Amino acid sequence: MGGHVKLPMTELKLLCENMGFKNVRTYIQSGNVIFESDLPEEILIEKLEQSLFKKMQKQIPVIIRSVEEMEAVITSNPFPGAIPSQVGVMFFVDEVRKNVLDNLVIPGMEEVKISKREIYIHFPDGMGRSRLKLPIQNQGTVRNINTVSKLAQKGKI
Repeated sequence: MGGHVKLPMTELKLLCENMGFKNVRTYIQSGNVIFESDLPEEILIEKLEQSLFKKMQKQIPVIIRSVEEMEAVITSNPFPGAIPSQVGVMFFVDEVRKNVLDNLVIPGMEEVKISKREIYIHFPDGMGRSRLKLPIQNQGTVRNINTVSKLAQKGKI
């Protein structure tokens, strides 16, 4: 969860525990939650979105990745020499269309690469200074490579 949704991580953790998820942990105040479940991704997304709607009275999109998928995101980073805090990964539920960035105008020094269900963005001047607007920005959520690495590590515990 990102942007304008404010849900304390203690409440998000409790919501997930009440749904029967195991070993629930959260990481930083940005909607990152780690848990164990045998349910398929589609069912998890549906259940989480329904529970979040019931709690928050608004539709909150959910994106899920396994530990293995998070590790693949890290190893597939097309900007391995960049400062990790300057590499963002935008996550999507579905596969990213290859032509989605065809008309993208890059206002600065940013570099953008499409992967399967992610878009990697190198922000050499920092994320906070960037004026880059992706045409699908409100369909995904961005985490920097440092956060992706921490989430993958925490998922192994």
